[in-house]
Amino acid sequence: MRISDAVTTGLSSLKTRLRVWLLVAGAVCCASVFGQAPAAAPAIPRAADGKPNLAGIWQVLNPANYSILDHQAHPGEPAGQSIVEGNEIPYQPWAAAKQKENYQKREQLDTVTTKCFLPGVPRITYLGLPFQIFQDSRVITVLYEYAHANRDIYLANAQHPKGHIDWWMGDSRAHWEGDTLVVDVVDFNEDTWFDHAGNFHSDELHLVEKYSLIDKDHINYEVTVEDPKVFTRPWKINTVLYRRTEKNVQLLEYECYAFPLEKYYP
Repeated sequence: MRISDAVTTGLSSLKTRLRVWLLVAGAVCCASVFGQAPAAAPAIPRAADGKPNLAGIWQVLNPANYSILDHQAHPGEPAGQSIVEGNEIPYQPWAAAKQKENYQKREQLDTVTTKCFLPGVPRITYLGLPFQIFQDSRVITVLYEYAHANRDIYLANAQHPKGHIDWWMGDSRAHWEGDTLVVDVVDFNEDTWFDHAGNFHSDELHLVEKYSLIDKDHINYEVTVEDPKVFTRPWKINTVLYRRTEKNVQLLEYECYAFPLEKYYP
């Protein structure tokens, strides 16, 4: 056999083997992609009635209490990323000016830091302190480490009271949509802020909170915010709640209103 014929035969054999290898590799790849069932979603804990069980101690891992928007670090305030979808709050012009004034005077006007007043909803959720959820089929109770604050979230088609009531934490009524707890919250006063940066609302604030278990240790927390007195359109907050899993974890006390009295009652 001539050298040229041998080379031609060798190249032909090499091409054949290459085609076979590509066919085999493609078959294996397709089998792995299309031949296997998709991975099952993580199992979530369920209560006796079959609903997702949100019971436990939870906490955020972000500094949204300082500002729910992107913000730089300041003395005593770490930098943080926005939990507002789009990183924009759609204020009416007058309200945008008021927010700027609130920010400049935040150390005097934020009643959470100056007077230990209730932070309101949703701020208390991402205040940075843990809270504990207790759940049954009629009511979900949330206890907060901050100043023994608490909420009762009523289920079973419970209706809001008639008329407007000025409450620091609003009035909460809920229902389940599939595996998501949907909480309708109204009847706020106008004295709470969304954060220490002076982002504010009026007494017409209306919230729709959604709690969805991602897995047993994480809740996706979404809030739709409406307030026609202050904003030009509804907007959303979205963050993740993390389960505290340390051994013997429990709520402690943060009775901030008592600190000024320590000099009288050490």
